[in-house]
Amino acid sequence: MPQDLSSLDWSRVQSFLAVADTGSLSGAARELGLSQPTLGRQIRTLEEALGVTLFTRQPRGLALTEAGQALVPPARAMREAAQGFALTAAGRVDVIAGTVRVAASDVVALHVLPEILAGIRRAEPEIEIEILPSDRSANLLFREADIALRMYRPDQLDMVTRHLGDVPLGLYGARSYLDRRGRPERLDDIRSHDLIGYDSDETLIRGMRALGLPVDRHWFALRCDDHNVLWQLVRAGCGLCFAQVPLAEADATVQRLLPELPLPTLPIWLTAHEAMRRTPRIRRVWDLLADGLGRYLADGN
Repeated sequence: MPQDLSSLDWSRVQSFLAVADTGSLSGAARELGLSQPTLGRQIRTLEEALGVTLFTRQPRGLALTEAGQALVPPARAMREAAQGFALTAAGRVDVIAGTVRVAASDVVALHVLPEILAGIRRAEPEIEIEILPSDRSANLLFREADIALRMYRPDQLDMVTRHLGDVPLGLYGARSYLDRRGRPERLDDIRSHDLIGYDSDETLIRGMRALGLPVDRHWFALRCDDHNVLWQLVRAGCGLCFAQVPLAEADATVQRLLPELPLPTLPIWLTAHEAMRRTPRIRRVWDLLADGLGRYLADGN
């Protein structure tokens, strides 16, 4: 018989969703930071409270029963409601102190944010900054970050966004490489040069094809999908590559080539959940990030 559900423990519902998503106790335990025995006890306690069996054992983990499948949608709705509750509460904090978590791409986190964040720390020493460097988009609804810096227009609901501007791109090579191999004077000249590009990502290939070059991955003598590694390869004199103009112009070891090329730009968007955007410390970091990134964009023009 099911027990009284008026005091249903939300942590057990979280455990249920984690096991449903991962398909195993071990995977869910890693995700939640719990021990596997603790997680197993929470699932058994929830089953007893509900009076149903939620999972059956399979050779490779756990599978949802019919009852378990039926409970996943309302459990997800509970999770979203709990997240909205936490976001709204956090948005009511009215002091300019505490922690702000900022997500940005690996390149921006390494090359652009440090100087900006140093200024924020000087201006607001009571605000602690956590940086999430990743090319994977952080989920702001799940509080993976408070503010995200993105190179595309966000389309998630309930978000406040601000387009700060567009970063120009340019073709660059190390001066040491160019002194050795010569400087291309027109686009077709780069065929005789070593090019550095992505491995599995075809963004650069599509962009170069748009310029009229019949490019495939074998045009690139060195390939890597990590943007920071690509930039170090350029600086070491391995070949030519495209880069953000304000980032590259700050490096005396490289030189811009063919500045007249009609290259695309990268938009910069600041994003935060609308409930969190009203929090004074997050609003303050948002404004200071916007100022610092505005200066970065100005360096590229």
